Amino acid sequence: MDNIGIVMLVDDNDTDNFISKRIIEITRFSDEVIVKSSGKSALDYLEENKDNPEAIPDIIFLDINMPIVDGFVFLYEYEKFSNTIKDKCRVIILSSSDNKRDIDKIINNDFVIKFVTKPLTEKTLEEIKELNN
Repeated sequence: MDNIGIVMLVDDNDTDNFISKRIIEITRFSDEVIVKSSGKSALDYLEENKDNPEAIPDIIFLDINMPIVDGFVFLYEYEKFSNTIKDKCRVIILSSSDNKRDIDKIINNDFVIKFVTKPLTEKTLEEIKELNN
């Protein structure tokens, strides 16, 4: 199976980002990992690189519960991007939330392909790779 090109982690928790990045690197899940500690900085990155498809992540692991720009606001803003970005990028929710209402609300979003509970595991990454093939 081919590696995923670029993965973006969007989470305000540095420890979670560190653990997720490590497991992605150890399993060689992707060629590059971009870490953003807020929804806003992730949106800014996508906006800055909208004309550079090579810099757009193939997968975004998005936390729901973040200050200011949470997962819901991120997805609302994400919908405004061009299809060039939305067709390349797949959004996976990576959250510690077990709030059924949150999960139902976010799972029904057109751009979300999977909901994953933290921490990220090798098994989860294998499942995601299969989704992408």
